Order: sequence, then C-alpha cells, then structure tokens
Amino acid sequence: MTVRALRSDEVKLLKDPRLRALADAPTAFAHTHAEISAKPDAYWEEMTASVTGGNILFVAEEPGHALGMAFGILQHDRPGLAHLGGMWVDPTARSAGVGRALTPAVLDWARARGFERIGLWVTEGNAPAIALYERMEFRPSGRRERHPVHRDLAIVEMERAL
Repeated sequence: MTVRALRSDEVKLLKDPRLRALADAPTAFAHTHAEISAKPDAYWEEMTASVTGGNILFVAEEPGHALGMAFGILQHDRPGLAHLGGMWVDPTARSAGVGRALTPAVLDWARARGFERIGLWVTEGNAPAIALYERMEFRPSGRRERHPVHRDLAIVEMERAL
C-alpha cells in the first residue's frame, strides 16, 4: 500500500472512492451519494484542482485501486485550526492499517503549513472511527452539532495538537 497526495489530473481517483464512500457510509459525511453522484464533470475537475491549491487529498492505494482517502482542509471559519475530513477506508481494507497510514499524512501536511492543532468531525456513535481517532491522539473538543444531512444524528468535534 502506498499513501500519496492526489495529483490535479487524477479526477477518477477522487471520484470513484468518494462515491463509494458516500454509498458505503452515508451517515459519515456531510453530503449524500445522490447529491454528489449527480454532479457534472466540471464539479469533479474543480474539486481535484482545489485539492492541489490549498486543500489536499491523500489516497491509500494498491496499484490501480484506491483503498482509502482523507482530506486535509483549510478552515476559513477557524484559521488557526487545520481539519482532517472525508476519511474513508474501503470495507475490504478495514483493520489493515489504512486509516493509521492516512492520518499521519494529513498531520504532516498540517504541520508543514504551520498549524499547531488539527480537528475533525465524526458522527456520534461511529465507534470504529472514534477509536481510530483516539488511537491517533484526537480528543473531544466539547463541540457538538446536528449532522448536516441526517438531522436525527449528532456530530462531535475532536482535536489534537501537532
């Protein structure tokens, strides 16, 4: 398995795992599969360009197959805090260290940009994700909000020092 940053010409390497993630774990993300799968090619091209212009997407892959992904995101509403988002691991690769390999890539990206802290949002009750983040030294920040899509669920923020 290799973990690397997505290149601006790799639209398919963004689109395929993103759609698989939304179908596999609908309550883990702020968008629905139906919403994102209906987007035109221009959306995917713009999104791929954005991950090389400030934000970043790391993919964990075996030749020709994405095993997982995680975004490093600049937060405009909290400029001193980087954000880890969109983490997803293919069900066939779970418990194989993919999440543990993707997280340090995002942490290193945030450190290189001068951040001292990084945060993430996770759906309350998503025990496997919360356990991974706790192993990676994230702790609850005390912030809790309604899930943006599934209003009956809550999301909690976790943070850690870099």
